[in-house]
Amino acid sequence: MAHESYEIFGDREHMGRLVLTCEHAANRVPPPLTTTQSDQRWLETHWGWDIGAGAVARELVRIKDCQVIMAAFSRLICDANRPPEHPNLIRTEIRGEALSFNQNLNAAEIERRLRLYWTPYHDAVDRCLGERLSRGGDVVLLSIHSFTPQLGDDVRDMELGILFDDYGAVAERLKENFEEAGFATALNEPYSGREGLMFAAAQHGLAHGVIYLELEIRQDLIDTTQKARLLARRLAPAITKLAVRERDREERT
Repeated sequence: MAHESYEIFGDREHMGRLVLTCEHAANRVPPPLTTTQSDQRWLETHWGWDIGAGAVARELVRIKDCQVIMAAFSRLICDANRPPEHPNLIRTEIRGEALSFNQNLNAAEIERRLRLYWTPYHDAVDRCLGERLSRGGDVVLLSIHSFTPQLGDDVRDMELGILFDDYGAVAERLKENFEEAGFATALNEPYSGREGLMFAAAQHGLAHGVIYLELEIRQDLIDTTQKARLLARRLAPAITKLAVRERDREERT
């Protein structure tokens, strides 16, 4: 199911435990906005989207009985993983280089982007979660993202990062599962979920009362469709093995 703001992939009537989201799945700049050659260079990088994340999410849906909701616009249009009041909701420049389609922003243009892209995406996540919860059983919300191997002088050696704020015990168990599968895995790296950097998962997880985490994957492992699919197949058994317990919701740490 495709929309101007989002794409939903997977069986709408699924009974799987997982609901996936991917806030940075696309690097699309919707019309009437246009781009320059300089803009295109940034859009192809991690600044424009999470390279490989959408392909991993799609393959996980193919393997498991679940569904993914993916944003259909670049994070540079407006960032679906940030609240509307965030200072980096819409970046006007990257490393001192202006983005042509984000110059001379006014309140009306910001409101237009929120109305056409940001809000419909989050409404779709709420709708899909509500539909899945109506069918009963445990539900885990997992947001799929990717990170660049190096940002400035910061070299990221981990292959996977699990971001969390409330559900530390669940994150620890998932980390153990990924390590058993051979992945170098870190908690709250390369960013911390306790610093507001997993906005989408937290917003929807708290609203629906479900366990939520964000999975970060190093981009050089998934920068082609083939690599992304192979890695997703390695991830799937470790995610399936994750035990969710009633007390996880009662002992959020």
